[in-house]
Formats: sequence, C-alpha cells, structure tokens
Amino acid sequence: MRNDSQLKRLVIIGLFIAMEIILTRFCSISTPIVRIGFGFLPVAMLSILYGPIWAGIAYALGDILGMMIFPSGPYFPGFTLTAFLTGITFGLLLYKKPITWKRAFIAAFIVCGVWNLLLDTYWIYILTGKGIIALLPARLIKVAFAIPTQTILIPLVWNKCLKKIK
Repeated sequence: MRNDSQLKRLVIIGLFIAMEIILTRFCSISTPIVRIGFGFLPVAMLSILYGPIWAGIAYALGDILGMMIFPSGPYFPGFTLTAFLTGITFGLLLYKKPITWKRAFIAAFIVCGVWNLLLDTYWIYILTGKGIIALLPARLIKVAFAIPTQTILIPLVWNKCLKKIK
C-alpha cells in the first residue's frame, strides 16, 4: 500500500511539473526583465498537497527542465534558487492549513514582493548589467498585478477545483 501512495505522489508531482513548464513557457508574456504568467498555480497546488520540500524541489526541477527543453536564454542557477524558495514559501504558508484569501495574500506578497521583486531583479542585474533602478519600474508593475492575481486564484482553484483530490 505504501508503494501505491508513493507512486501516486510521484505521478501527481510529475503532472504538476509538466503543467508548470507549459504555463510558464507557453502561457505567459515574457520580456527580458518581466514574465507574467500562471506558472505559480501548479506549484501552489503542490505545496498544499505535499508541503514545502516537495513543492520547492518540484519547482526547481521544473525550472531546470523548462530551460533544458525550451531554452529562452542562458541557464542561470539564481532563478532555480528563486523557484525553490517560492515552493518552500507556498508550502510553509499553505500546507496543512485552511486555504484562505488572507493566507494566499501573505504567500503571494512574500513570493512576489521578496523573491520575484528583490531576488529576481538582482539576478537580472547580474545577467544584464542594467542598473537595478532601471529594472524596478516594470518589475513593480508586474508585482502590483501578480499579488492580487495569486491571492484570488490560489484559494479559488484549490477550493473549487482541486480540494477533492486530497
């Protein structure tokens, strides 16, 4: 019985990694300094189902696989670190807890405001050499849209669509 549940977990994680890659690589708007998309949703759902470690590992793997299969520039490990931290953050705030708007807002604020805005901006600065101040306006606009989007979609998708698979 234990092997069946481990196999089920691996299959679900694999499906969510594939969904993350598709949503990030094909269903997003990308510029050299901003990517707007829905790749966060599979990671948030994984974090609710399996916790921070599995979500962090899955998002990091999704980042690496996505770059290997569909490269959009040189691979940079900083973005993989951000992906891992995003999964960890969602997991710490959403795993084994009620999925409420408030909890989703806190998770979205940390992910978007800290990891995406600060850490990713630093990675882009390292890659492009552009001044951080020059990068911030577009990235602030992205965060202004991403936080409410994540705050609304995470509880909506979980509570209306996926809660029953748990």
